[in-house]
Amino acid sequence: MAVSQSLSEVRKIFYLQKRTGIVEDKGLGLIHIYCGQGVGKTSGAVGLAMRAAGSNLQVDIVQFMKSGTSAEVAIFKKVSNVRYWCPGKHPFIMTRGPMPVHYEHAAKALSFAHEAIERGTHLLLCDEILDAVIFNVLKKEQLLELMKKCKNKVELVMTGIAAPPEVVQMADYVTELVQVKHPYYSGARARKGIEY
Repeated sequence: MAVSQSLSEVRKIFYLQKRTGIVEDKGLGLIHIYCGQGVGKTSGAVGLAMRAAGSNLQVDIVQFMKSGTSAEVAIFKKVSNVRYWCPGKHPFIMTRGPMPVHYEHAAKALSFAHEAIERGTHLLLCDEILDAVIFNVLKKEQLLELMKKCKNKVELVMTGIAAPPEVVQMADYVTELVQVKHPYYSGARARKGIEY
């Protein structure tokens, strides 16, 4: 009896939602969100993208609100079925708020994302696109339009701190990473190859 109770408790931990519907192959075209204050949003999304590339799927990675200097970019350039897009230098937005360069960067990145869909990508990773909406350098409606364009056609993976309720509603996967502890708050600098 104790064993079955333990197994029952384990099931509650592993299966947080009740499964409904018919089990079927959905194919490509589901939408993923990695959000929250915790670290690992980009890392998780990149891991999924590399898994897809390893399965011979065409992967396009578009970075919003980043300058393209993260260590993983070197790997993207070595994988033949990964196309990497970054509009260029992106000044830190929280210092002064959005400036023209931030709007231009977001518009170019969004254009790259639409181009990737037109070129027939299988998986589109839009890194930090949710933050572009939070900082109002992209409109929520532009994000919803991109999601509609991908739904049931292109696997779309998006990262950022938070997502508007309408975006969460349209997504198929939503993973929220929770920060419990981080060395930044005790004075540690970000380390290349670990945090970026």
